[in-house]
Amino acid sequence: MSYPISTAALGVGNALGSYQTPLGKHRLFACIGGGYPKGTIFVGREPVGLFEPSLVDEDKDWILTRILWLEGLEEGYNKGGDVDTKARYIYIHGTNEEGKIGTPASHGCIRMRNDDVLDLFEHVAEGEVVDIT
Repeated sequence: MSYPISTAALGVGNALGSYQTPLGKHRLFACIGGGYPKGTIFVGREPVGLFEPSLVDEDKDWILTRILWLEGLEEGYNKGGDVDTKARYIYIHGTNEEGKIGTPASHGCIRMRNDDVLDLFEHVAEGEVVDIT
């Protein structure tokens, strides 16, 4: 399967606070949101409502529909210390900015179209390896 995505507006990098998309081998630490409707807003990995166009905020990186929380597997590169992907709360998730898919636009996460992340969610499980290159 292949899907168009959007990565960080600030490029790639593994450092805490960089707002960059981390590279390397990861695993799906948690798959969150099963059973909730498309467009569900997640805050702190908890559902808080449904996205509406009136909520548009250019500075907000909305986490919508599903969350695939990534955990680095490479000690010192994307795991542990100031490079820990999981501690950075890096996700694969849906977005309200579907028009920006295919361009760097996120705050570090990997964004997908909501229909695509719904489909992907049905085909993966916690523990599966994800290689970000």
